Amino acid sequence: MIEAVVFDLDGVLLDTEELWDEARRQLAEERGARWPDDAQRAMMGMSSHEWSRYMHEVVGLVEPPEEISAEVVRGLEALYRERLPLVPGALEAVRRIGAHWPLGIASSSNRPLIDLFLELTGTPSLFRATVSSEEVERGKPAPDVYLEAARRLGVVPEGCAAIEDSENGIRSALAAGMRVVAIPNRVFPPSEEALSLAGEVLGSLDELTPEAIESR
Repeated sequence: MIEAVVFDLDGVLLDTEELWDEARRQLAEERGARWPDDAQRAMMGMSSHEWSRYMHEVVGLVEPPEEISAEVVRGLEALYRERLPLVPGALEAVRRIGAHWPLGIASSSNRPLIDLFLELTGTPSLFRATVSSEEVERGKPAPDVYLEAARRLGVVPEGCAAIEDSENGIRSALAAGMRVVAIPNRVFPPSEEALSLAGEVLGSLDELTPEAIESR
């Protein structure tokens, strides 16, 4: 039985995967570093500690990882305040599902960006628990961020449904023991193999209903 629902943030509620790619790529270009073709996919789901280290060690930025992370986050904060890139139907879906279950967020975003999303949308009261992967040991596809979300919600992971869009996110929630409802990312879609592991695959947030979450 489902006792709580945990949303991913980037790609599910915010259309930001391309913004993250743009911000990181631009920083790399400004610093004269090489941008690998697979850099965006490699970093999807990573915690801030992991992707900033990747940019330092693999992309080749000379700045320390913590400085790289702070610079990218500052750029994204400015973009959010200028125009928050909400996925169509995001707030309606959150309210619809929140009328039935306690909600959480398990995100690879840095804590300041999660808090800014809550502030700009006026939704802090709708989410009982929010977790950034920078607050756990490992980012997605490891299960850490989802396990911590379940702990903060006071629910066993097997009693949670996770709403995910990416390959690493789907694998992370599954590794935590959660039921996964996948809404594939349109720009960086998960593999067919990953989608086959989800309990339900939807076309958009408009299709995210209590019935879809509970469907077996």
